Amino acid sequence: MTSTSDLEIRGRIVSATAQFDDGVLSVDGERIAQVQSFAEWVAAHPDSIAPPFAGTVLPGLVDIHNHGGFGHRFDTIDPDEARAAARFHHTHGSTTVLASVVTGAAADMVAQVATLRTLVADGTIAGIHAEGPFLAAARCGAQDPRYLRDPDLELTEQLLAAADGQLRVMTLAPELPGFDKVAQRLSDSDVVVSLGHSDTDFTRFRHALRPTGFGGLVTHLANGMPPLHHRRPGPVAAALVAASQRHAVVELIGDGVHVDSGFGALVFATAPGQIALITDAMQAAGMPDGEYQLGPQVVRVIDGVARVANGSIAGGTAHLLKCLAWAVDTCGVPLCDAVIAATSIPAAAAGLADVGDLSTDHFADLLIVDDNLQLRRVLRHGQWLT
Repeated sequence: MTSTSDLEIRGRIVSATAQFDDGVLSVDGERIAQVQSFAEWVAAHPDSIAPPFAGTVLPGLVDIHNHGGFGHRFDTIDPDEARAAARFHHTHGSTTVLASVVTGAAADMVAQVATLRTLVADGTIAGIHAEGPFLAAARCGAQDPRYLRDPDLELTEQLLAAADGQLRVMTLAPELPGFDKVAQRLSDSDVVVSLGHSDTDFTRFRHALRPTGFGGLVTHLANGMPPLHHRRPGPVAAALVAASQRHAVVELIGDGVHVDSGFGALVFATAPGQIALITDAMQAAGMPDGEYQLGPQVVRVIDGVARVANGSIAGGTAHLLKCLAWAVDTCGVPLCDAVIAATSIPAAAAGLADVGDLSTDHFADLLIVDDNLQLRRVLRHGQWLT
């Protein structure tokens, strides 16, 4: 990594609060000092040599649902293992990552959360996401059904204590007994309640979303829930209605495997500004086909698609820039809309400050891409990673 200060980067700038066909972003240490048009920069620096045009400049991507990558896992008690997983995604443009753990034995999940907490402290990850174990068995997907359980305040307290304030998101099925008590406890601790792996109907799922309920986020929309049907609209329709009314943000796995591009186009058309692109990446992201692990379960990857023994898709094998490109190239989403779905929206949904936008005083997290959204360089906290 190469550290920098007083750096100026010129290019096409695309973010939630700054869009310039030709702009200059100034960095001071690990923070953004200023973002302005090239004409404004020239006027303010009449005697300076203009920085070269570098390409398209995007905010560092924010992945709030990620289980690992490049042969490494976040569901671990080895901090170096988790650091290596984070480093892979950082260097591919996801400068902010929530580390996700999956359903497992209660003691294992608590130990994994305690390990990940140390990585938040040193800035490697931005927080922790617990996907389980309070999920519906009928929609467990790649979650190990042996360890699923109804929402339990005692285990919730153990996870909160192990995380020591760094548990950002927890996924729960709203129909399970005990949901209200656990969701209330999580909300009181500033943990975002995300609804998912649910087999309930439209009414119950919609009621569990804000403003009437606790859920402000929906875990990987359409995956881990009944299919959308015109006589049984279910959680998918409930989530889209809530998102269209700005009562929830829906995660969308944009790897081209978990959902069809036509469904992606529908989601962006229905709930603009309320979509968080995610990878749901696991250990096999960036790796060849073969055998890998997700929580307690063995995963086999064939042609880049990860599945557990029951045939369920077991997380993704892509990085977030690929998901952003999928939204643009195959779903027909305008670049700026896709960018904010991979940056400012997930950051806000998970309560993450100073990331996800090219704005003064935010962390100097950005990536430079070419016209085809191929990665050129990554800057994280003012340091070049690539």
